Amino acid sequence: MNLQLTEFMHDRVNSVSCKFHRYMYTKIHWDRQMFGLIGPRGVGKTTMFLQYIHEHSQERNMFYVTADHVYFSSHTLIELADQFVREGGNQLFIDEIHKYTNWSTELKNIYDAHPDLMVAFTGSSILDLEKGKSDLSRRSPLYYLQGLSFREYLQLFEGISLPVYTLDDIVNLKPSIPDVRHPLPMFQTYLRQGYYPFGNDKEFRMLINQIVNQTLEVDIPQFAEMNVATAKKLKRLMFIISQSAPFKPVMETLSTVLKVSRNILPDYFVYMEKAGLIQQLRDPSGGMRGLGKIEKVYLDNPNVAYILGGESTEIGNIRETFFFNQMKVNNEITSSRISDFEIGDITFEVGGKNKTRKQLRGAMQGFVVKDDIEYGAENIIPLWMFGLTY
Repeated sequence: MNLQLTEFMHDRVNSVSCKFHRYMYTKIHWDRQMFGLIGPRGVGKTTMFLQYIHEHSQERNMFYVTADHVYFSSHTLIELADQFVREGGNQLFIDEIHKYTNWSTELKNIYDAHPDLMVAFTGSSILDLEKGKSDLSRRSPLYYLQGLSFREYLQLFEGISLPVYTLDDIVNLKPSIPDVRHPLPMFQTYLRQGYYPFGNDKEFRMLINQIVNQTLEVDIPQFAEMNVATAKKLKRLMFIISQSAPFKPVMETLSTVLKVSRNILPDYFVYMEKAGLIQQLRDPSGGMRGLGKIEKVYLDNPNVAYILGGESTEIGNIRETFFFNQMKVNNEITSSRISDFEIGDITFEVGGKNKTRKQLRGAMQGFVVKDDIEYGAENIIPLWMFGLTY
């Protein structure tokens, strides 16, 4: 293989730490002929690939490349795959596939031409395998990786290993953190800078702003084929949401403010949601298809909410953002006509330690989710427990 690419791979693989694995590591079927790992910037997709190569390179002939490497200015992915197979290659890892022009067509050709070659790729979470002429959806499943749960944060930064708890475990108050009498200080740190694996970086705030800007200025415009002027409107929309989350979108008003067609705005929201910048809470009318009416728009996670919203960020917004963010990984979560959220037939009202149960009157099964409390009782559950589900 190309010497420059080979040296680049060895440098990356040899420098990765394998002490901690993200929740998705054991869920991926690594032996599939082709699959994608997608998610927002900064959540650890590249690290996961490098860890797998580091831990299995003795078993197989593996190769790692990033799709924006200068090598591809004069070579194609197909050429790389052909050469790799000729040299006995088994598994090819392609990082940041969304930065490669015509990526879907070439992946399809590689898939068809080399049935014994396993190909894995990472990409922005806005990737659409059915976009364009090359439909990869039947060939290549996508695994979605989101940021750290509170449970993962405890393991990575505090050295505390906990099991994964189900929603049923939580409503029955089973979660606990052995040998930790007061979990709230660690939880507060998590809300501010624990969602990303680089949370202890001194430049954390700057890095988050870079992620947001690159997603809005590069990833979404490139995917949606937007011009510069349209990308600027996307940034303006993000600012509006960040200053008033949870945001109730009024399309007519936004259309006037941004000077765009009302019919285009829903696409903007979907792009931002898929890119991991916002999360849209829908009503239950869409069922399992998740096509219900948008009731509220939140920023994607508490870290982004604090940084974009500033110190004036309303704590109630942070609490709801955390609950929504953590629970959507394993559950279909919708708005509630009587409280904040519904998961199946269960209603949840999220608030501070003084939150009452009055909004749960009439709920078949309802729980008050309280911040600022360490332990629960009856149908009152500490907010931090909902961060232990993945």
